[in-house]
This record gives sequence, structure tokens and C-alpha cells, in this order.
Amino acid sequence: MARMATTEPDRTTGTPDDEARRPRLQDLVVITGFSGAGKSTAMNVFEDAGYFCVDNLPPEMIRGLVELFMHEGSKVARAAVVCDVRGGEFFETLSAALDELEAAGGTRRLLFLDADEQTLLNRYKETRRRHPLAPRGSIAAGIARERELLEPLRERADAIVDTAGLKAQDLRRRIAQEFLPRQTAAKLAVSFQSFGFKHGPARDADLLFDVRFLPNPHYVPELKPLTGLDPEVVAYVGRDGQLDEFYARLHPLLDFLLPQYLAEGKAHLVVAIGCTGGRHRSVAIAEALAGRYRERDDVVVEVVHRDTDLAR
Repeated sequence: MARMATTEPDRTTGTPDDEARRPRLQDLVVITGFSGAGKSTAMNVFEDAGYFCVDNLPPEMIRGLVELFMHEGSKVARAAVVCDVRGGEFFETLSAALDELEAAGGTRRLLFLDADEQTLLNRYKETRRRHPLAPRGSIAAGIARERELLEPLRERADAIVDTAGLKAQDLRRRIAQEFLPRQTAAKLAVSFQSFGFKHGPARDADLLFDVRFLPNPHYVPELKPLTGLDPEVVAYVGRDGQLDEFYARLHPLLDFLLPQYLAEGKAHLVVAIGCTGGRHRSVAIAEALAGRYRERDDVVVEVVHRDTDLAR
């Protein structure tokens, strides 16, 4: 069986060629643990933090995946893989695969998700799914068999998280705080979306603000064919001072809410701004908010104008 070449050069004699051959992969996280303990939620945390993620990867394929990421030209610096009993007989080779990574000098961390039997039973009852080790038998028997297989891995884990009593957002927050490197902490993706109420509601909005109280450029002939992207429309919407008063209240609210959503493990937030037709007021405000929050380091901003191309 081929083994990974050790690519770490002597730090006192390393050459530019040695530097080029160093592994591109800086961090590999192997996620394992009990079925129903939250491995999918854990993988989502790493995915949101920019890791390349693979679910249900047979242990025999870890080496090949790492070799691929270490290859010159690879752009994958961080990866997370889930290996569990769904891999069948291949799962029993996970310890050997981890040993091989260590022998080859690969950087890896093992995250183990644990839970007591009653918690796992309750979760299976809620989802009505069959245990992978007991497709025709009792769930309890499957959990017992799984515990036997997992015990050697639990003993060598770099981090063990007991998910009993944890909601999904609590688990996400704990993994992000205790296991993710600080430099890879996830940013909150914020979409500012303009829309028109007469074309239907913003269906995927997390926060929605109705700005139909502001002056409407639709009734000004020279402004009607324009949009909120035009400075003349922006000036008209803010002409009586109400827009400034709105921002004076909205900015502190968003400044407070965005870090709270991020701390709760939310990855994407949609802030919808609605006016009557979705061409003037909502567009101007969505653009202004996007411009303001692009200056922050903890969010990634996009702006979407849903209805500007619809019939006027």
C-alpha cells in the first residue's frame, strides 16, 4: 500500500523547491461518533467556516483525499470529513487510517460526538429513522453495537462533545468556540433584498422592514422610470428627514442583531426591505445598508433587487 510522503523540509536547509512541496492542507478534521449525535450539524459548522467537507467518507479513502489536497496546485487548506458506521466494514479501518496519517506527518484532529443511550433513542423516535447497525432490529441493540466499535476512537479523540441536552444552535456554537481555529471563525453572510409588496412577500426573509411610509418617487413623472440606484431617487426619498430618522433607529438595531445571530451559529441572514413596487424606496435603502455593512469585518454582504425588472 502506498504511503504519503513526508513533505515537511528541514527548516534550516529548506529551499524554495522544498517550500513548494509542502502540504497545502493545513488542517484535517475527522468527525465521528454516534449515529444521531449531531455529526451533520458539526460538519455544517466547518463548512460555514470555509472547510472543504465530505460526508460519509470510507476511512480507506482518507489517505487518497489527503494526498490530493497536498498536491501542488491544490487550493484546499482546510478539510473536514465525517466517518461513521454507515461505512459498514470499512469503518473498522478508521483507526488504522488515522495511524497512517500520523506516521506520514499529516496534520489531523479527531472530533468525537457522544450522547447517552436515552438521548439517542429519543432522537431516533423523533426522526423515525433506522439505526445503520440494526436496520431490522431494535435501535438499542444498534446503539450497543456502535458503542463497542466507537470506544477505541473515543479514547484517541482530540475533542469529545457530549450533545445530550444541546440544541442544534448550542452545538454549533460550542464547536465553533472550542474546536475551530480563531482565524477560521465563520462570517455571517448577510443579504439585503429589496422587493415590492404588490409582487408578493419576501418568502425567505429573516428580518423584514416595510418602508412604504417614505415619500414615493413613483408619482413623480421624471422619477418614475428610474430606480433606487439613481441619486435623484435617493434624494427624493430622503427629502423630508424621515429616512435619516429611520436609519437612526435601524442601524443600532442591526448592529446589535448581527453579532447575536453569528453567536447563535447562523450562517446566512436575509434582511428584506419592502416598498410598494420594489423599484425605488426599497432599492435605495437596501443599497445604503449594503454599503454600510460592507465595511465590517464580521459579515459578508450581498444585495439583491428582486423586482426592479418587473413591469412598472
